[in-house]
Amino acid sequence: QVQLVESGGGLVQPGGSLRLSCAASARIASSNAMSWYRQVPGKQREFVAEITSRGDTNYADSVKGRFTISGDNAKNTVYLQMNSLKPEDAAVYICEGDWGTLYWGQGTQVTVAS
Repeated sequence: QVQLVESGGGLVQPGGSLRLSCAASARIASSNAMSWYRQVPGKQREFVAEITSRGDTNYADSVKGRFTISGDNAKNTVYLQMNSLKPEDAAVYICEGDWGTLYWGQGTQVTVAS
């Protein structure tokens, strides 16, 4: 059983930045991909960003140019750097790891408000 623990969420003003972390209990280098999703109550979970085992990255159109996903294999941690945050980015951000079986963390809340 793989554990994923997100951190780094909080309250930020529009235009501000946050860096989310996802610490894994397994080697992320052996994963197929690590991803970030976000969810707002009453809406479907939305894909945000992905980094594959080869280091390739993919982003949702809504965050391209503002968010950056990266991984630190030595720390088994994946990051999501979020810049130029907008009110519509507010959500619970959830980390997903694909080791052939999918695992999710509990999420971290991001609030964007003045």
